[in-house]
Amino acid sequence: MKQLILVVLLCCSWSWGQEKLERGIGMGELKERIRGAWAGKIVGVVYGAPTEFKFRAQIIPMDKLVKWTPDLVRAALKQDDLYIQMVFAQAMKEKGLGVTTADFGAAFKETKFGLWHASQAARRALRRGATWEESGTPKWTTHGNDISFQINADFVGLSCPGMPRSASDLIDRAGRIMAWGDGLYSGSFIAGMYSEAYFSTDPRQTVETGLKCLPGESKYAEVIRDVLKWSAENPENWEKTWHLVEAKWDQDDMCPYGAMAPLNIDAKLNGAYVAIGLLYGKDDFAKVIEIATRCGQDSDCNPSTAAGIWAAARGFAKIPARYTEQIESIADEKFQYTNASYHSIVEDTVNRALAIAEKSGGRREGEKLIILAQMPQAAKLREFKVEKPIERISCADPRWVWTGAWTDFSSAKTGLEKLGSEKGCEAKIRFNGTGAIIVGPYVGAGGKADVYLDGKLDQTVDVWPDDSRRVVMECVWHKYGLPPGEHEVRLVVKGERMGESTGTEVRVHSLVVME
Repeated sequence: MKQLILVVLLCCSWSWGQEKLERGIGMGELKERIRGAWAGKIVGVVYGAPTEFKFRAQIIPMDKLVKWTPDLVRAALKQDDLYIQMVFAQAMKEKGLGVTTADFGAAFKETKFGLWHASQAARRALRRGATWEESGTPKWTTHGNDISFQINADFVGLSCPGMPRSASDLIDRAGRIMAWGDGLYSGSFIAGMYSEAYFSTDPRQTVETGLKCLPGESKYAEVIRDVLKWSAENPENWEKTWHLVEAKWDQDDMCPYGAMAPLNIDAKLNGAYVAIGLLYGKDDFAKVIEIATRCGQDSDCNPSTAAGIWAAARGFAKIPARYTEQIESIADEKFQYTNASYHSIVEDTVNRALAIAEKSGGRREGEKLIILAQMPQAAKLREFKVEKPIERISCADPRWVWTGAWTDFSSAKTGLEKLGSEKGCEAKIRFNGTGAIIVGPYVGAGGKADVYLDGKLDQTVDVWPDDSRRVVMECVWHKYGLPPGEHEVRLVVKGERMGESTGTEVRVHSLVVME
């Protein structure tokens, strides 16, 4: 018994000692790392952009990769991987370290730029009455597990050198407006890796630190454990690890566009690609972005994140000059839709890192920042409790019953849809499962519809995209957590416009059923 008590005391003492460790980094080095990370983001996103979602569930052939030229960096000024998170960074700059989820939500709600998937769903929800406490949850979105905040977590991780707990707290505050479950945890994983990268160039150690920032019981944590295991077993063969990941994890996507389809925007799958890029690219920047890109799917976001983490560990000067020689030529130009430039986001990030370090018990000693190091801690469990998709029922399936003036509409990207714009057009279908998503595009001429579930009015929906006249395949209506068994959903077109819509159209592509 005495031996057991002694062991417990020793463990507690060791843990407490770890909490009190101090880490130091020179101010010049801190800025060098931050300069490098933002440059890495810029390079990675434009390197992968030409192949984004063009290769789904397949490795991208080498001859399909972009032929790098230094002038490509200019395209980063219009990339959502950069301009979206600038909104969050600006909100934090204005509100200070006490910035709340409500502050982030208010800033995001007022943005005018085009959005996709989780980001678009969150902004539409906020504009349609959702509170910031709900906008990222299954009540309002089908996208909680999307890559979502994973691509916007850099500004948090870079602001928290050696402070993964501080990073997780900020991720939880910012990410909840658009993500839940794995989509939210993805931010903690990425920010945790950035936090560790300041003090380690070992990619395995960096990924393991990110893993410790995830709830251990989450699927996201499971896929990262798999990547670490398989990469150790196949240290020279990243493609074998990729195939193992695909075989186990490529069927969970709940995105309306990706469910039961080759496209996969699921956070944990794309997070696995980031980890693969880092683990197999090692000290070679070009190899990191090449591998992360060739994994496919969201092939611009993943190399952008991987390159940012790689450069946070090494600094701007370590990135091969052919990738960075033109960055200064755009360094004072603003990223689209923002007031931020490369130079200004670097300076703001340095200032945030100083403020967070001091608030967390650190201090500045001349030209050195002393950080009270934090042990990583699992993020709060905020599960996106939805069963996986088991069937996609096309609008051409005879199980659908169409009443009224519906017409066939052929989409070049997605195939057949049914289009109804007159009041009273009805679409009805029975399904067996615990949830369902009516899938259809958001369109500039989008109107409203009433949706009935099992004979009762469930919700009035609209399919106007809010932010532009472009067509985006999305969720018309969804409901999760139903009792297992047969259910009936009926959609009735109202013949009414929404907002600045130019028409009253409602288009139906399919029904995704959850098991």
